[in-house]
Amino acid sequence: MTRVTANSLAKDIDQFLAFKRALGYSYRRNEATLRSFQRFACRHRKRTALFDMAATINAWLAHYPNRKPVSRACELGTVRQLCQFRRRRDPEAYVPSMRLAPHTESHYTPHIFSHCEIRDLVRAADHHQGRNFSPGLLRLLILTTYCTGLRFGEAVRLRCTDVDLDARVLHIHASKGRTRLVPFGSDLAREFREYWPQRDELLQRKGRGSTDAVFVGRYGRPVTLKGASAVVRRLLRELGLKSQRGRVGPRPYDLRHAFAGHRLTEWYRQGVDIHARLPWLSAYMGHVSILGTEAYLHATPQLLQFASERFARRVAA
Repeated sequence: MTRVTANSLAKDIDQFLAFKRALGYSYRRNEATLRSFQRFACRHRKRTALFDMAATINAWLAHYPNRKPVSRACELGTVRQLCQFRRRRDPEAYVPSMRLAPHTESHYTPHIFSHCEIRDLVRAADHHQGRNFSPGLLRLLILTTYCTGLRFGEAVRLRCTDVDLDARVLHIHASKGRTRLVPFGSDLAREFREYWPQRDELLQRKGRGSTDAVFVGRYGRPVTLKGASAVVRRLLRELGLKSQRGRVGPRPYDLRHAFAGHRLTEWYRQGVDIHARLPWLSAYMGHVSILGTEAYLHATPQLLQFASERFARRVAA
């Protein structure tokens, strides 16, 4: 049985976070999970200063019965890493089994936007009348995410120094522990050049010229991932692509899925060797291997049509 105090748990979490960040991980979401566990442990401990880690972890997981299995598994995985870190100092320290949350696979089916839906979304961004998000900002954010396949958070967090318009390359720093270069086309470069004067004029008016963020809201401060996601979801609801309530329907992250699906479809249309090109796509999207890219390869009707036509040509030959 592993018993700890509130102070020792707080110290362990601080040391663990410092360790992970020294390795190059941002660990922001994981820190929120650990702080949630810490608050729960302090609130629900018994009268004694010590509490049992095993019982506390079980109670913490059971405290949120409506959590999706994949979310529960991710949260358990974070706390399990903390326990493994503690075991380096104490060989008897408790480490929970992943059997406490065995369902680690998400069954969500991404929405692959059609080209028409992408155009509608960009037009909706051009007419957006929000308090903090200007039409120019939203347009560039959506186009950057779709045209480059960046993770939505990677696009939101872009800095001006990450954008090389002469070489037409984005520098993505330490995303999921890896840094990569993402080339882009002349049409997206043109969008950036049209956006820069709007951004500079806003920052000058607000007296915030030192801000390096690419996407700056009307208040002169960098936009947040939470705020950007909420605005794009609002556009999707306005277009009828997403229901007015709940989490069902397309997500901002599905722009990345659309990028991969459209790239694969275009390669089929061009008749290139798909197996030879998949490693390119994997590296471009920031995956360690093709296995990480598999989740983005979806059989759309258009893709199936091109694949069927290619197969028919080979049979006929």
